[in-house]
Amino acid sequence: MKKIVLTGGGTAGHVTPNIALLPRLRADLWHIEYIGSKTGIEKELITKEGILYHEISSGKLRRYLTIQNLKDPFKVIYGFSEAHGLLKKIKPDIVFSKGGYVSVPVVIAAKMLKIPVIIHESDITPGLANKIASKGAKKICVNFPETLKYVGDKGVLTGTPIRKELFTGYKTRGYHLAGFQNSKPVLLVMGGSLGSVKVNNALRESLDELLNTFNIMHICGKGNTDPTYDNKKDYKQFEYLGSELPDVFAAAEIMLSRAGANALAEIVALGLPNVLIPLSKEASRGDQILNADSMLKQGYSKVIQEEELSNELLVSTIIDVYENKNLYKSNMKKNRGHNGTENVIQVIKDVISDEEAKKQPKINKKEKK
Repeated sequence: MKKIVLTGGGTAGHVTPNIALLPRLRADLWHIEYIGSKTGIEKELITKEGILYHEISSGKLRRYLTIQNLKDPFKVIYGFSEAHGLLKKIKPDIVFSKGGYVSVPVVIAAKMLKIPVIIHESDITPGLANKIASKGAKKICVNFPETLKYVGDKGVLTGTPIRKELFTGYKTRGYHLAGFQNSKPVLLVMGGSLGSVKVNNALRESLDELLNTFNIMHICGKGNTDPTYDNKKDYKQFEYLGSELPDVFAAAEIMLSRAGANALAEIVALGLPNVLIPLSKEASRGDQILNADSMLKQGYSKVIQEEELSNELLVSTIIDVYENKNLYKSNMKKNRGHNGTENVIQVIKDVISDEEAKKQPKINKKEKK
């Protein structure tokens, strides 16, 4: 039985593509284990899947000055030691990394142990963790064609693995979950797995006007629900949704979202007309702005930059996209249902085959005669 170690964490976006691979890996009889952080969201998500989870110490890789930058390198070094010991014990045939700061010591340890590594980059430009990890990777799977120029010969355009169950939801169950009593179209709002204070506040400040047209399902992020709105008619807020998410997607007719790459892959695959508010450069390296720009150019989305966000602009943009929803659906139709799972699985198989071929003894020409 082949063994694979999955890694990645920090946000759900660094975990859900790994989860999307699980059914195919299980069908192919892989033994699967996971290495993640002690406190990240990945621990909860992976243990729910029944996968053996290993914790390691992890330090965040920051681009700005903070006292934590003096402490975290020691966590990374200790995490490397833990990852090295785990990989030496597990002896996987391959490591697949979805990125995030916890993946760096795992990839470095795998390289030292001569275990082949595949990493996946969802954004247009690689993040700091994947930039470091790329040096130890055999292949780099990417979501956007624009990314290939940043990763060189190792790059393979695969798309992002998407969970099959996202396509199996029922609209009626979504309405029942939210307790909606009318047939108004549903606006689904998501600010990423950790939530977004700016998106949450902007929506709530525009609620009364938006509720004239829409029922609203609002996934706020952990700790971000507001009891003030618990009994607001036609509005339902959730911290986080797991198994219910397919039904929520099925009920939604339009979406307001951040521009994380994994969320965008799901939006396109589901054909959901959408408005994007990418995370600003003040709070990020600007990757969401590039992601959103690509969606805009392809006619998949309308985009509001954080600096331009106002109640009036938010309401008018959402209504405009809804009124022209068929245009956005048509533009996304060619990719609807597309899913990078099979492409990534094929890359894993190809790397394993290459490694096995290298281990085969070379036949001496004289012996062959």
